[in-house]
Amino acid sequence: MNGPALSIQTLDKVYANGLKALDQVTLEVRRGEIFALLGPNGAGKTTLIGAVCGIVQPSGGRIEVFGHDNIREYRKARSHIGLVPQELTTGMFETVWNTVSFSRGLFGKPANPLYIEQLLKNLALWEKKDTQLRMLSGGMKRRVLIAKALSHEPDLLFLDEPTAGVDVELRKSMWAQVRRLREMGVTVILTTHYIEEAEEMADRIGVINKGRLIVTEDKKTLMHKLGRKELLLDLYKPLEALPPSLAGLGLRIAEGGMRLVFTYDPAQENNGVVSLLDRLREEGVKCKDFNTRESSLEDIFVQLVGDS
Repeated sequence: MNGPALSIQTLDKVYANGLKALDQVTLEVRRGEIFALLGPNGAGKTTLIGAVCGIVQPSGGRIEVFGHDNIREYRKARSHIGLVPQELTTGMFETVWNTVSFSRGLFGKPANPLYIEQLLKNLALWEKKDTQLRMLSGGMKRRVLIAKALSHEPDLLFLDEPTAGVDVELRKSMWAQVRRLREMGVTVILTTHYIEEAEEMADRIGVINKGRLIVTEDKKTLMHKLGRKELLLDLYKPLEALPPSLAGLGLRIAEGGMRLVFTYDPAQENNGVVSLLDRLREEGVKCKDFNTRESSLEDIFVQLVGDS
């Protein structure tokens, strides 16, 4: 079977109160990739997931999951999808084993104890298989959500804010688990407002704002296209103000006058670095050290959302 894992064409969602939550969203997610959907709160991330999973009724457009129309062939399309919501929504007095096994049955899958056992082992839940959910830590509960979503062996997994409210150590553990899922052949789509999460994990990134998908790009390409570098020049003596000859070059003073910061585009051949150093020498401004610093994905995100 060829084609993308997910294909979305000109998707709209307008609520009864007139709010346009999705505006002509078109997106293809490749098989076997980790795709991060970034956006501020209220941007449309969860609405988009809801539309794909059949929870939200779109106002227009078309969605296909592994070639199946998610309205005309809902059961086939939905059988390919696993969804990990933000909140735990299951019985607190059930055991881990029963919770995950029951979820598999909901999709009409025959019992497969060996698969459930391996799934729980992969998610470091095997030793907790007979523990009631109410006795688990927050991190363990979140792993149970992933196990539930994978119980019916889906090919496409949605993670809606998977590490919201968890500590940094657990977040890194979750990242490692998501990579293992991809190695198992699962296509992963995650929504997040943690920029470092997308930067660490994703192959491709989409940025959504006010219901519009404003960019979809390979992570490295996005950072190359929109990224900027800063040249950090540490001075021997503090500089109170820029000499007139250095004004208009995009320089700024930092660190109490002990540092000059110059922003430039590394992709441009004549990026101004050489002429800047010549000007500094002419002005007698001496540098004791210099370093470069690249834009982070957060810088790029702020730039994109600000422009949209």
